[in-house]
Amino acid sequence: MLLGVDYYPEQWDASLMDADMDRILELGGNVIRIGEFAWHRMEKTEGAYDFSFFDGVIAKAKEKGLRVIFGTPTATPPAWLIKKHPDILSQHPDGSPRSYGGRHVYCFSSTVYRQYCEKIVTALARHYKHEDAIIAWQVDNELGHEGSDLCWCPRCRATFQRYLHEIFHGDIEKLNQDWGTAFWSQEYNDFDEIPLPAPTITTHNPALRMDWERFCSRNIESFAAFQADILRREIPGAVVMHDFPGGGLGKHVDYSALASCLDKVAYNNYPVWGGQKAPLSASEIAFGLDYIRGLKQENFWITEAIMGAQGHDITGFLPRPNQAKMWSWQGVARGCDGLLYFRYRGATKGAEQFCYGILDADNIPRRRFYEVQDFFCTVKDYEDVLAAPVQSDVAILYDYDAMASFRIQQQSILLDCEAEMKRLHKVFFQAGQMVDVIPSRADFSHYKLVLVPNMIVTDQDFLQRLKDFTAQGGIAVVTYRTAVKDRQNNLVFGKTLPVDCGDLLGLTVEETESVQEYNCIPLAGQGRTARAGIFRDMTAPTTAEVLYRYDDPFYRQYAAITRNAWGKGWAYYLGTTPDGDTLKEILVSAMVQAGLTPLELPDEVESVVRRSGSRTLRFLINHNDSPMEALGVSLEPFGVKILPL
Repeated sequence: MLLGVDYYPEQWDASLMDADMDRILELGGNVIRIGEFAWHRMEKTEGAYDFSFFDGVIAKAKEKGLRVIFGTPTATPPAWLIKKHPDILSQHPDGSPRSYGGRHVYCFSSTVYRQYCEKIVTALARHYKHEDAIIAWQVDNELGHEGSDLCWCPRCRATFQRYLHEIFHGDIEKLNQDWGTAFWSQEYNDFDEIPLPAPTITTHNPALRMDWERFCSRNIESFAAFQADILRREIPGAVVMHDFPGGGLGKHVDYSALASCLDKVAYNNYPVWGGQKAPLSASEIAFGLDYIRGLKQENFWITEAIMGAQGHDITGFLPRPNQAKMWSWQGVARGCDGLLYFRYRGATKGAEQFCYGILDADNIPRRRFYEVQDFFCTVKDYEDVLAAPVQSDVAILYDYDAMASFRIQQQSILLDCEAEMKRLHKVFFQAGQMVDVIPSRADFSHYKLVLVPNMIVTDQDFLQRLKDFTAQGGIAVVTYRTAVKDRQNNLVFGKTLPVDCGDLLGLTVEETESVQEYNCIPLAGQGRTARAGIFRDMTAPTTAEVLYRYDDPFYRQYAAITRNAWGKGWAYYLGTTPDGDTLKEILVSAMVQAGLTPLELPDEVESVVRRSGSRTLRFLINHNDSPMEALGVSLEPFGVKILPL
């Protein structure tokens, strides 16, 4: 199992290196991650490649028995390159360039920047192609993060226009037809007339904006793939990975598509950041881990686990004793089979002075050091189980086009598709059920229960697979705003909602309402009353069983929540967002129908079961700052117990 730290020796006096690596060994580490922000150190002037510094770092690591993950340095171009080619910089919507001095300031459409990236990555790979201490290569850093996934420069406009020419096979009339450009007299005579969706009066065509989302994603995907191709060309058998930041479902890049060019997915896990008064909830952190695991449907690495407080300009919450160690246990329980802490030592200079590491700038080991040491020592006892694939019976399905569609037209000010996914996921978290968060194009036929939240954009292929899954005995839970639009982000003429799956769900959607409030809609059913909000579909059952109806004077004839038999399985439909208790009731019922056994766990207590061969373990994790009892086991604040089953 890989255990280690992110190490930036170029930021320190070289005399510290020997003692640093001894300390990393003392921690129990076996790997360091280096190089990702050091382009100038490798190429101080154009074409003058000098890898001697990192030769020394790697030689010292080999001497100590440490392995290396090496990052390509393309996230931070050197100043001389921007001085020579300032047009490499990406631009804001108003046409002003992003200033040099941060990171990720380059434009993905820049052929000039790609040429320089190709040169440095090729030189780096050729120099180290026979270096056996390097066990993996990281492509760039946190692609698409911090707003770097969007650029509005003239080069992006021209590249976007060429992209549209390609996907529409040069047929501008087909584009006009598919986009519906007759609206507002937006017909185009040629592709070079098409604008970027920069701010305008009212808004841009939703179909244009959808193709823009796809273009942005493909641009970033191709940037990662071209570096991966160089590394594999120069170093046959190279393990290529990338470190994904959090919040992937809200970015203008499809991380699951980007992951297709990688051998290993990695995650930078920050349960608390900057001015947050408190960390994310246990279920929210779990959702992020489950999403990352779902990018390739396999185990992953955490390349940035936190130990100290974090922030660039604003810092906040200091993880309590054993809390950050607990997050590390949560990570490995949910599929992380290699974990590195960010960072070995906190910086004294630069923008990340207040991103605290295992050691502070005074270089004295304290509590955080010994927590890492304890984790590294203990986790090795469970390597066999943690290396095995995570086994899940439940999947939440998402679609990149659907997520983009809600960014384009939110409809309700409260409708946050990712938040709705987390709301569903939390019920399973509280019931001790593992969930895979996977793209809709993935095979989901082997699960017992799948959830399809707010998948506003669908197609016949997906809907047929969903029907087949249910017919074979699966349980499907579908929510409102599903099967509303086609792949061009347009409504479908001549078809009743939900488009092409009303038979599966046993209903039609007669009308819809965006309500802009939580728990404002009264419901009645199952011998009780309930509340709902955000949005609602007025559904007319055809074959579906009504579980809850709307209980306001105008819409009592309509169903809110239903269940329909389909082949050997069942399809639930949530036409609104019910209150927490009602959502739990419905999903627990679905679990039982799927043959699952939901647990009763206290709030913020997590149970994960992992298996390898004949060995089965339960990871019981208390995210509370007070003692708790769960499943007959006493847990200390932020305590973790690993129980054989």
